[in-house]
Amino acid sequence: MNPRQSMRKSLGVICGFLMVAGIAASPVLVAQSLDVPAKNWGVSFGNSKEFTGLRFNFRDGGVRRFTGVNITLWQPRTDNKDSVVRGLSLGLIPGGGAITGFQFGILGPDADKSMTGVNIGLVGAGSGGDMTGINIGGVGMGSGNNLRGINVGGLGAGAGGDVVGLNLGGLGFGAGRSLCGLTIGGLGVGAGDDVTGLVVGGLGAGAGKDLTGAAFAGLGVGAGGILKGVVVAGVGAGAGDELVGITICGAGAGAPEIRGLALCGLAVGIVNYAWSVDHGFELGLVNIVRDNPKGLKVLPVFNTRF
Repeated sequence: MNPRQSMRKSLGVICGFLMVAGIAASPVLVAQSLDVPAKNWGVSFGNSKEFTGLRFNFRDGGVRRFTGVNITLWQPRTDNKDSVVRGLSLGLIPGGGAITGFQFGILGPDADKSMTGVNIGLVGAGSGGDMTGINIGGVGMGSGNNLRGINVGGLGAGAGGDVVGLNLGGLGFGAGRSLCGLTIGGLGVGAGDDVTGLVVGGLGAGAGKDLTGAAFAGLGVGAGGILKGVVVAGVGAGAGDELVGITICGAGAGAPEIRGLALCGLAVGIVNYAWSVDHGFELGLVNIVRDNPKGLKVLPVFNTRF
């Protein structure tokens, strides 16, 4: 093939690609697509509405259902919220209403209703509803509702609803409702309702209601209700109702009722109950230290190891 023929062939390929891209990008012809060999299966160029196979489109709009490999450049239009996409979704911001399978976006995958499977974004990943599976955002990752699986955000991650699984946030991790599993936040971890499992916060960890399990924080651990389990905090730990279990902190622990082993500089509560107080004091209305000598086990105002 001589250079002139080669150039003509290259120009033909480029023109063909631009024509297909123009069909896909044009708002007037947004419903059109070039589908080979059939209208609903094979290879599609453009905004096919129901298709199975390999599909290339600039920006999805009004899609109803797709199964296969979906490659798009830009995020879906606002009229794409009811689309169901299954398979492999790739692009700058791949998305849909409900997407299932493997989603990878340079900026990040985005779903209006739900995202299920392996969901990875170099910048972020998010869903207006639930996210389930392996969810990773280079900078951040979040869900408007529930988040379940392995959930990682380079800086932070969270959900408006419940979070269950292995949860890692470079700076912080949070849940609007309950948080369950192994959760690590570089600065802090928190939930609006209950926290259950192993929680590690660089500075602090807290729950709006009960915290049950093991909690470790550089400064403090707190719960609005019951704080139960093993608690280690650099400065202090506190609970709105009860502090139960093994509590180790540098300065003090406080709750209306403290039961268990407290290794703190100071334990403050209306009722303090401990098997032993190796270091520090109990201050409260009733202070119980079980391994003290007879007559010193229950004291008002103050108790310690005798």
